[in-house]
Amino acid sequence: MEETRRERKKRLTRQRIVMAAIRLFEEQGYEQTTMAQIAAAADVDPKTFSNYFRSKDEVLFVDVGRDYDVMFEAIAERRPQESPGEVLGRMVQEYRAHRRPKVPRREPEELSATARLVLTSPALQAKSLYLLLELQQRLADELLKAFPGQLDPITAAAMIGSLLGAIQQAGLASVQLGRSQEELWEATQRALDIALSGLLSVRPPTGERTN
Repeated sequence: MEETRRERKKRLTRQRIVMAAIRLFEEQGYEQTTMAQIAAAADVDPKTFSNYFRSKDEVLFVDVGRDYDVMFEAIAERRPQESPGEVLGRMVQEYRAHRRPKVPRREPEELSATARLVLTSPALQAKSLYLLLELQQRLADELLKAFPGQLDPITAAAMIGSLLGAIQQAGLASVQLGRSQEELWEATQRALDIALSGLLSVRPPTGERTN
């Protein structure tokens, strides 16, 4: 679907705010930068900033958590004869198909700068780790519900950790290398393929309770 003029204006405004924030974060530090400074650097009214982002950390994490229900629902809708690994593989593909068209276009420098900031700022590192651990725990819980009596909590946690860890690290390597957003998606697909080679080996015994 072709982008409307209003949608294009909103996308460009959002991108201008993000790039201004990243520039200030890198120049003077995340903690020292205020939302008012970001708004001024982006040449927008503070109220306009608030319409796009509720806090300065949302500039980097605003997309995190969007549409996670797609993943939870994919696990809950386990198909007959699907193994845990097959469920997780389908979950990632369904999430990608749902989410990818909605992700704003980002240039390689924006992607790499964001990763660099998260890796070097303690506050952003803590935020990133918290969000990742929260997602891992929820997905592991959903996986256990989908395979009652067939998976134990340790196996479920290991499967989720190996999957998300592979995707996260492959994506991080891609942006640190300055690759494009399209190449980032390709990197996460490769990570999924690699992780699945191990995940598909998990075949819980039918009818045996292990948790």
